[in-house]
Amino acid sequence: MIKVEKMKILQQKEIAGNIFELKLQGPLVNEISMPGQFVHIKVNTANDPLLRRPISISSYDKKQQSMTLIYRASGLGTRELTNQADELDVMGPLGSGFPVETVQGQTAVLIGGGIGVPPLYECSKQLKARGMNVVHVLGFESKETVFYESEFKELGPVYITTADGSYGTKGFVTDAVTAFNINADVFYACGPVPMLGAVEKQFDGIPGYISMEQRMGCGIGACLACVCSVNGPELYKKVCTDGPVFRKGELVYG
Repeated sequence: MIKVEKMKILQQKEIAGNIFELKLQGPLVNEISMPGQFVHIKVNTANDPLLRRPISISSYDKKQQSMTLIYRASGLGTRELTNQADELDVMGPLGSGFPVETVQGQTAVLIGGGIGVPPLYECSKQLKARGMNVVHVLGFESKETVFYESEFKELGPVYITTADGSYGTKGFVTDAVTAFNINADVFYACGPVPMLGAVEKQFDGIPGYISMEQRMGCGIGACLACVCSVNGPELYKKVCTDGPVFRKGELVYG
């Protein structure tokens, strides 16, 4: 069930260059059904900016009724969000997430790019809890923007890439997959569209799930601002309600 709720801010801190970790608490957490869902946040009590900001749920704890969000402060709305310290108007949980209960196989590879990394953390935790081996390939712009490396390492091997070569392997996540001969029975990916298309091609022979990053308006499927092209008779789907997670092969890239 989608709820709109004032959630308490437990903690907010910068964990990398312009990357913030935000911990919230409230009954809304009880409605989260799977990793990869997101929430829509009103970043202040005024009407500027007017639209809410979609932020993926990085992890959650239903016993504590708490959840962690990780976001990049890059625009007016997200910069304003960094100034909030008491409570936030939150709508959610929204969208479909990563399936973990029906996955077949022994090893999963989780591939994230930049701010696409956060939703993979809860996914990895739940796959690990179900006895799967998890391998992580995480791509960032530079050493200054790397985050959650140690948290992912507690769950399984981690391979870091940076575009400028200042940390880990220089290049893209697909370069690390090739260099370290990473194989798996299923993959999960979230990040920029070009990265997602390249990952699908690289893991052509195995099933996978893709989480789309897309600008949104309403977050509930009414405004059609987040439609994406898909294969099949429908031609288009809404990222906010049909996604953000899609099965490999559903999306049309380019």
